[in-house]
Amino acid sequence: MTVRMGQLMHVYPDQYDEYERRHNNLFPEMRKALKEAGAHNYSIFLDKKTGNLFAYLEVDNIEKYNAIAGSAACKKWWAYMEPIMDTNADQSQVTLNLHEVFHLD
Repeated sequence: MTVRMGQLMHVYPDQYDEYERRHNNLFPEMRKALKEAGAHNYSIFLDKKTGNLFAYLEVDNIEKYNAIAGSAACKKWWAYMEPIMDTNADQSQVTLNLHEVFHLD
């Protein structure tokens, strides 16, 4: 069953271009880990007035997707992104998971 996910994050206002550049050059091992975890239809949107990011993705198996957090590729990506956005003590991005209230096919 496909799970649709929405998330909010924050990038520092002076880092918008760098954030986009880094995602346009996503580490190959991170791209592979996401695909192997069943992530697809993944987009991130930026509100340039606030630095707020909205991420939307679909995953085939939420447990498999969540396990990516323990991977070396993910930890490398977190460390790479930590200087340009809000992060937790473990360098993971501060993320607010949103609850889906409506969907139209």
